Amino acid sequence: MAKFGWAYANCDDLTEAQGPTGSLQFLTGTNATSGSLNLLYHTAAVGNLFASTLVLTGTLIVTGTISASHFHIEDVTRIDSTGSTYFGDTNDDVHIRTGSLFIGKASANPLMEVSTDTSQVIFNDCGHRVNFDAAVAASQVTTAVTHIVGVTKTGDAVINLHSASVGGVGQVIVIKDEVSVRVGVISISASIPPGGFTIDGQPYYELSGTMPAVNLYSNGTNWFVY
Repeated sequence: MAKFGWAYANCDDLTEAQGPTGSLQFLTGTNATSGSLNLLYHTAAVGNLFASTLVLTGTLIVTGTISASHFHIEDVTRIDSTGSTYFGDTNDDVHIRTGSLFIGKASANPLMEVSTDTSQVIFNDCGHRVNFDAAVAASQVTTAVTHIVGVTKTGDAVINLHSASVGGVGQVIVIKDEVSVRVGVISISASIPPGGFTIDGQPYYELSGTMPAVNLYSNGTNWFVY
């Protein structure tokens, strides 16, 4: 009885892969494949490309999800997005943009602009809210995020300003007496740290009379009334 190691019938169905070295194969006809210089897989480093790099020259359309550990995008002129979009996932992420920023509803004037033409932050047809602290104790200390302080403590009250250097150049604080009839005074003290800074050249400033208020700003070293 004869024995055969291997046999293949109808050898006309066999074909050879076509295309340049490294090209991915795609079907071009019945039992025929080929490759293209526009779709290459480099097993070794080539030029400025790392090893194991797939290079597509042309347009890629994905109907599903792309998952990657790193995206490097060049020559972006416009990004279209719908729905919720999140940038960053840690507190030390930094997002830098060059140019103006517009925020608002679709097909409407922006509610807020950051204009590089005028170097201004502009609010259009909308209000804005800032940080508010109620001073309910006999003594209270401001911080670098303090903006408006409403004093509701009756009698004498002391507002201790934080260091102007901590507040930084341009921090603004508004202190307002919310008590309609006050017996006593509100003292605004530049005493933390002691002698470290002043208010209009003085160690403290007093509010007295009927529901007075004062605006203060920092030049990074001292506080001033304006």
